[in-house]
Amino acid sequence: MSMLIEVWGDYACFSRPEMKTERVSYDIMTPSAARGLVEAIYWHPGMKYHIDRIYLLKPVQFASIRRNEVKATLLSSSALSAAKGGEVPMLCTAEHQQRAALVLQDVHYVIECHFTMTEKAAPGDNPGKFQDILRRRLKKGQCYHQPCFGCREFPANFREWHGKAEEIPALPLTQDLGFMLYDLDYSDPENIRSQFFRAKLENGVLDCRDVEVFT
Repeated sequence: MSMLIEVWGDYACFSRPEMKTERVSYDIMTPSAARGLVEAIYWHPGMKYHIDRIYLLKPVQFASIRRNEVKATLLSSSALSAAKGGEVPMLCTAEHQQRAALVLQDVHYVIECHFTMTEKAAPGDNPGKFQDILRRRLKKGQCYHQPCFGCREFPANFREWHGKAEEIPALPLTQDLGFMLYDLDYSDPENIRSQFFRAKLENGVLDCRDVEVFT
C-alpha cells in the first residue's frame, strides 16, 4: 500500500549524532525522520511504516542560527511533586544555554512509503481501511501532533502528492552523502542502538530500500 506524501517548511534540522556540542543537520531528511513525520499524521499499532524513497524538490541550503536550550533534564517525579504543591523543580532561566546550529532552510520533499500489517491488527483491520484513513487525514490536514522537521520548532506542512512517482520533479542532483542515520533499534529497551546506512542521492532521490544497515 504505497503512498506519496509531499512535505515542506521553512527550516529543518536532522542532527548528525557525531556532532557533540553544536547541532549540524544532514543534507536531506533521514528515513527515521520521515517515518516519524508520517506517524504524526496517522499511526495505529496494527500497521508499520517503511520509507522507500525521499525525493528532493528544492536545492540544499544551510543557515546558521543560535537558539536557547535547557541544559538540564526535568524528572517526572520532580514535576509530580511540584504539581502537589512542592517547590518548582527547575527555573528555566537559570538552566538556559545558547547553542549554535547549522540547519536546512526552505526544504521541500516527497516521501514515498508503504506500510505492512502487524500482529497487533484487529480482526476487522485491513490495508485498504488504513490507507483510506491516512488519505482522509492528509486531505483534511489532520494529525495527532504537529509534524516537524527534526525539531519541534520547525513545523512541517503536508499533503498527499496526487500523481505518479515518475512525475515528481526531483532535482537532477547526484551526490554521495556518506553514512546517515537509518533508524533506532528498540529490540532491547535497555540497549537502544543506532542504525546507519550509506546514503546516496541519485538524480535527487534517496533510495532507502534494501540498504545495508550498520549498527
